[in-house]
Amino acid sequence: MVRAAIGFFILALIAFALGAGGIAGFSMEIGRILLVVFLVFAVVSFMGSLVTGRKR
Repeated sequence: MVRAAIGFFILALIAFALGAGGIAGFSMEIGRILLVVFLVFAVVSFMGSLVTGRKR
């Protein structure tokens, strides 16, 4: 999921450099949403491992 977020951020930078502001903004929003979802999943997973006491 982090790779997809980074890919969308790179796509946004390229689109911005080429003058496609609408595509750049849309791509940046998708990347931001994916990054937030990843962080939420990471925190939930970390908290779950603390509560259950299980290791990887």
